[in-house]
Amino acid sequence: MLKVQEIKELIRAMDQSSLDEMKFEQEGTKIILKKQTAEAVAVQAAPASVAAATPQQEAQAPKPVEQAETVKAESPSKGEKSEAADANLHTITSPMVGTFYSSPSPDSDPYVKSGDTVEEESVVCIVEAMKLMNEIEAEVKGKIVEVLAQNGELVEYGQPLFVVEPS
Repeated sequence: MLKVQEIKELIRAMDQSSLDEMKFEQEGTKIILKKQTAEAVAVQAAPASVAAATPQQEAQAPKPVEQAETVKAESPSKGEKSEAADANLHTITSPMVGTFYSSPSPDSDPYVKSGDTVEEESVVCIVEAMKLMNEIEAEVKGKIVEVLAQNGELVEYGQPLFVVEPS
């Protein structure tokens, strides 16, 4: 089974290439990535979605990475913070469309909450996509400033989930 980081690397590699479509299969897991062209964007009102594929199912790829970064930049920040303070913060975003879970099970404590310290490989949440539970890691060492998603909420590709103050 592919890890979230491996899927992210595939998306980045395709985004930087001239390929329009790519199929990848490993150990029974099949992923199909398709770039959205300017004409397709004009015809389609809805953005592309992403999902981890099971052996019998295929998924369309998410929007290119540049568009995801635009989503982050346009997202309104909660609370009054100076631009200098915002520049020092890292946002953990959802690598896929799915359901956000703050804890490993309904009766467990959340992985992290505001004020918690995390390492680069600390699991901060789970995003479920097509019955696959994908653990999302912090990617930076620091302190959780804000949790932006609610438990059980549907999240989009590139949607900010956490704000971290790197240490």
